[in-house]
Amino acid sequence: MSELEHHARGVDHVAFPTFDPAATVRFYRDVLGFPVVHSICAAGWGPSDHPDFIHFFFDIGKGDRIAFFYYFGLKPQTNGTQGDAHARFEDDVPGFFIRSRHLAIHVDGEEQLLEYRRRLDASEWPVQRKVVHETIESIYTNDPNGYMVEFTRALRPVTPQEDLDAALTIDALVDISQEPEPTLAALLTRKAELIVERAERWEQAQRENAGL
Repeated sequence: MSELEHHARGVDHVAFPTFDPAATVRFYRDVLGFPVVHSICAAGWGPSDHPDFIHFFFDIGKGDRIAFFYYFGLKPQTNGTQGDAHARFEDDVPGFFIRSRHLAIHVDGEEQLLEYRRRLDASEWPVQRKVVHETIESIYTNDPNGYMVEFTRALRPVTPQEDLDAALTIDALVDISQEPEPTLAALLTRKAELIVERAERWEQAQRENAGL
């Protein structure tokens, strides 16, 4: 048994690519009942040839989440020579697509994150990069199988307003992903339409909560 103190506190999220976000949302949210708890829309991310994408998360219990990437305009990939022990891809498959499927492990704070960085850097699998996202700080490495592993700490809580925004974003994604050429611009337009459509209902709910 290891004598090292155990700092991990479960799974923050695991992530996979999806080519059918509508079916993914139906399965996890509508069939299984896992609520959408966060989403990130990214335009102009990275080099000029990087497509727009959306990254969305489901609550799978006890604060754990499963997440998916949907890249606008990217077609389904075939098997090939790069990737990991689970999925192999041809040499011309974009690296961002392969890296989108990873395991993220949550830790309580900066001290624990630094401890895992120390352990990794002293091993055969040192930390490859550190990234500050919207709400988290993370370090990454690849395990012996080639799977990307992330250790992450929260920089701040996700607010109820962000949960509402995520739900709107995913409803818009489900609508526009059925179009022949879905784009992030179309998603944002549809999201604005949904806000207008639902504004009166939200205002009525607020009045009722206030006893007016």
